[in-house]
Parts: sequence; structure tokens; C-alpha cells
Amino acid sequence: MHAAYAEEVLQLAARTTSAARRPLASLKRTCLHVASRHVAHMDTEALIGLPVSLVQDLLPHLSIYDLIRLQPALNQRGTPLRCYIHNHHQIQTHTGLDLHTRLGRISTHSAWVLILQDIKGAHRVLDLHSEDGSKQEAMDTCFQLMFYGFKYKGVAKQIFNVNITTLFLVMAKYIKRFYLRPSQFLQTFAKEQRALLTILEGSVGVVDVKHHKDLLKAESQFALYVLHRLVDHGQAKELIIYGLDPAMLNWILQDRGSQHAHHHQQQQQQQPSVHRSNPTAAAAADNSADTEEGGVAPCKRPKLDVRLGEPEAETLRSPVEPELLCQAFALYGSCLSGSCPRGQICSLQIRECGRSTLGVLVPFLPTWLCLRSLTIQSCWIFRVTEVQLLATSLKQLGQTSSSSLVDLSVAVLPQTALMERLLDACPGLHSLSLEIHPLEVDPGPHGTGVTPEPAVLQELSLKKLSVKVPQVLADIHSITAVLKHSPHLTSLHISGIRLPTSSSHREILSSISEFNHRLRTLHLEDINLADCHQDILNLLRNCMLEELSLKDCRLLEKCSDRESYLQQLMDSLKKVRSLRSLCLSQNRLAKSAPALAELFTGSPSSAVKRLDISSNFIQPAELLELGQRLQTHPPQQRLTLDLRKNPWDRDRETWHDALRTLRPLCDFLTDGWKSRNTMADHISNM
Repeated sequence: MHAAYAEEVLQLAARTTSAARRPLASLKRTCLHVASRHVAHMDTEALIGLPVSLVQDLLPHLSIYDLIRLQPALNQRGTPLRCYIHNHHQIQTHTGLDLHTRLGRISTHSAWVLILQDIKGAHRVLDLHSEDGSKQEAMDTCFQLMFYGFKYKGVAKQIFNVNITTLFLVMAKYIKRFYLRPSQFLQTFAKEQRALLTILEGSVGVVDVKHHKDLLKAESQFALYVLHRLVDHGQAKELIIYGLDPAMLNWILQDRGSQHAHHHQQQQQQQPSVHRSNPTAAAAADNSADTEEGGVAPCKRPKLDVRLGEPEAETLRSPVEPELLCQAFALYGSCLSGSCPRGQICSLQIRECGRSTLGVLVPFLPTWLCLRSLTIQSCWIFRVTEVQLLATSLKQLGQTSSSSLVDLSVAVLPQTALMERLLDACPGLHSLSLEIHPLEVDPGPHGTGVTPEPAVLQELSLKKLSVKVPQVLADIHSITAVLKHSPHLTSLHISGIRLPTSSSHREILSSISEFNHRLRTLHLEDINLADCHQDILNLLRNCMLEELSLKDCRLLEKCSDRESYLQQLMDSLKKVRSLRSLCLSQNRLAKSAPALAELFTGSPSSAVKRLDISSNFIQPAELLELGQRLQTHPPQQRLTLDLRKNPWDRDRETWHDALRTLRPLCDFLTDGWKSRNTMADHISNM
């Protein structure tokens, strides 16, 4: 199946190349292109020994297979491969070079980024600053696309001189995340790609499962088999699930972390057999019966109704025990016998969580001892009663001494008071992320309002807190109460809190200043701080921040003297000696941008290494002035400057002059944003 796909891709690429009229390439580029197609036949040591500039020019032409093979040698190029020491004579390498005459390490970072740009486009591949990170992203992305038969740009280059099955086997050792989708290509895992699945068992740590609603279809049955192999036989302990049928979710959760399953199986054996023969009906019936009691018990997996002795039995009749899955698909390979192991799901993310899905999940939680991270994201706002039921189950789990849960993310809550309820249920959490859409009336089945009971918080273990409230919020008491009881907090992200006209965000800033002295990362986004200038300066006087983001905070909206306030802000930021990253994006800096150079004046100057001033309508002339000021007072170390979504096209020549001025001092991020095409949107935001 994959061989046919590879042949089709190469034929399509050949037709496209012959039909396209390309300008004549330079002799150097032509030689590099030809050489890249025969790298496998070259002597590796000779290739690595080429001048650095020539090797770097060759890297963008190499395929994934060649990059994987050459990267270790390129990375170790600066280290002598063989050293000979005789008495106290000079240490030499096999090339005769002195130990101090090192050739210099070569990074493959740019080559991996280029592969991703071929797939996603240049403007969508951002913030990949490390070689390992870009390699991992490229490998995971390319593997999934090729495995599922997508004909993306550049795939022909990857399989031109290597068998696609060989390429899969080489890549599989590096794949950390597998995307499980309904596809006929999954069947190859039970046929010609059995060896590939075995390698993936040892490398994949995250399985991303999406939409297998009809469990009787062959694609879904193969998906269950692959999921079983990766989770139960392999190393995958993290699942990301999108909008699954309750029966499918129940099948996944059974016996993979919760002690609830054994007790419930005994209960299910006493239920009518019709529920066991139809998993969807069983889930629906359980849903209806248990909602009145405030919970939904998961249904038992039914027995396999298929004669394994018949070779044509490629489609199983219903969700089955993992052992029977292994035996059924062993028709294509070696027969398996005995019981299969059960893996442990330590991290679970449920996206597009429906009410029936939440009903299946909640009963598993009280005894899910190995669960460390739980994410629940709904397409709509949860009811107060549903969140209270979730909190009750989590509290039962937290009361168990061997509970592992430290990371919780829930969206979308109807009231901020429920944040306190969840923290009261899980005081041992290290990380909490919430999205809240405050409603005056709880969206219950009859539209009746339900007010959650107030929680009395003790000192929390919380180290990371993220709260997003994209609507008007009348009361911020719950947020400040949590800040007050979180002395260990090191990371805080608050986004979108809009207060009535008569209120201010000063209470949040003063709470941070008073109670959260251990903060290392502070992100305030889409919050109106126009009247909080002094509070911001007070916060900066006594903090140890390493990363500060004040994105879209209207900092200069009410300033009568912008230059004076920016001078005060820069002076305060310079005194935060730990600060390494500063974001002032979307604050309408415009003509005030050159004042940011004050950050690096005086002694001591700021040690900031990353400065984000994107989306500030900075004109080319202002950027040029900023560059000239930085030339006079250069940063302590090379600065990464984010300049995206600024109107570079208003004066392109001046903009390029500004970039040339900045280049000796900065690495900058730019894009092709067209200010004239998007001016209407920009004005509406301004």
C-alpha cells in the first residue's frame, strides 16, 4: 500500500518537474543538488571534512534519511574522533590536526526548519530555536503525512533514493507522537508494516486519537488494535482524545489506570445482555439511568463475536478485549497467546468533551492513581452541577495518599467561584489552567441558576496558574483569593479579564506584588492597564521575574507624556536583573518605539535576550532610529527581536536599512504582513 503511494508520488513529481519552466540555476546550486542525491555513496569522513560553508550550503538539499545519518557526525565535528597520546607529546587527531585546531560543530537546525516550511509554509514555522526541537517537529509531522498517504510538497525529495519502508523504520526510532486517524493505511500495521509498529511501541510516548465513532468499521477496529499495541505493549502513557463516542472512551479507559474498572465489570455482568452486545446503546442507557444520580458508570466491553479461524474475518463485530484484538490480527502474522499487559495512562487530554463523555470519565477518577495530568476542554460552557460532580470525584482522588494528579486544565467554566472549588478539591495541584465564561444564570437543563458553595482555601501547592476570562467579569475576588493562597507560584498567565467601567485591575497587580514573590514568569494579556502605571512600577521593584509579557495591555492609552512613562518603565525593568524575556506586543508603541533602547543604557543595563515588539505599528523610520540608538548602547548579548506585523511595506528601503543596522546586534523575526491590505482590521483594533 505504501509502495504504491511512493510510486505515485515520484511519478507526479516527475511530471511536475518536466512541465515546469525554471530559470537556469547557478553551477554551484546544480552541483549541490546532484551531490545531495548521491550522499549515500559518499565517504562520510570526507564529506564532514569539507569547509563549513560548503556543508551548510549542502544541508538544505538533503533528505530526512541523509540528515538522520549525518547529524551525529556533523554535531561532533569539533571533537577529535581519535586521539593519540605518546608520553607528553602533542595530542593529535586522525587528520593530524592539533587539538586546539577544531573544525567547529555544524548544526542541522536550518535543514529541519526548511523541511517544515515546505510542508506548512514559511510564515507558519516560528519559534523553533533549537536543533532538537525542530528535528522532532519535522520528524513527527513528516512521518504522519507520509504514513497516511498525503502528497505534500517535498515528499518526493524524501523518498527519491530510499525505499519508503526503510525510511519509516529509520524515522520510527525518533517518533514521539503518533496521530491515530481512521485510515486504510492502519491495516498495514497488521501486514507489511508489523516491524514498524514494533519500533513505534518503544519510541511513541503520546497518542493523538481522533473520531472513531463507528466502532464496527474496519478502520476503527484496526485503530483499537494499534492503540492497544502502543499503550499496552508500548511506552505511550499520554493520550489526546477528540470528541470520541462514549463507548470508545470507555474502552480506552478500562483497566488503564483506574481501580474502578474491576468493580464495575462485576456490576455489568448482572445487567441485561442487550447492553453488552451493543456498546453504543449500553453507553446511552447508562447515561440516561445515571444522570439522575449525578454520574455515569462506564459500560463493560462486550465479548468478541467473530470466528478467528476464518481468514476473511477482517472486521470485528464490536469493541473487544485487547487479547482478542491481538489474536484476530495475528491472522496476518505470528499467532499470539495468553493475556496482554495493560498500560497506564498518566496524562489524558479530552478535547471537544461532550456531556456524555464527561459522564463516562468522572466515575474513573476517584481511583485513577497513576493520573498525573488531566485536560478537559468542552465546546460549550459546563453546568455548575457538572463541575461540582467533577470536583467531588477529584476530591475523592486527592484524599488517596498515593494520588499522582498535579496538573489540571478545564474549559469552559460558568463561574469564577468554581476555580476555588476545584482547588479546594485538589490542594496538591502544581499547575491549574482554566477558561471561564461568566454567566449570570447557570446553563442548566431548565435554565435555573445554581450558585456554587463558597470554598475556604488553605495554603496551596500551586506553582503555575493560567486563567482566561474573555468576557466582562464583575468580581475578581476568586482570582485574588487564589493568588493570596499561592505563595509558591512561579508562573502566572491571566488573559482577557474585562472589568466594569468603574473597576480597575489594580487589585490583581497589588495581590501579585504582595503574595507572589517567587514568580519567574508573568503573562498579562488583553487586560486594560492604562490606569495602572504606578502599580506596574511597584510590582517591578520587588520581583525576580525572568519572563514578562504585557501583551495588548493598552499601556500608553491614557499617557499624556509617553516618553516620560516609558523612561520610568525602562528604568524599572533594568533593575530586574533576572529578566531575560520582555513582550510589549500590541501596545501601540508606534513613534515611541525608539525609547526602548533606554533598556540597554547606563550601568548596569538590562540583560534581556528576547524583546517582542510585534503588532505595534512601528514605521520603518522609527525602527531605524531604534537601531541607531542600539548601536550607541548595544545589548549585553545578542538580542532576538520580534518585529512581525509592523508596517514594513510603508517604506521598504528604510525598513531594510533598519534591518542592516540591527543585524550585527540582533536576530530578528519578520513576516510578510501587508499593512495596506489589513488596515481596516488594524484600525478596528486600535
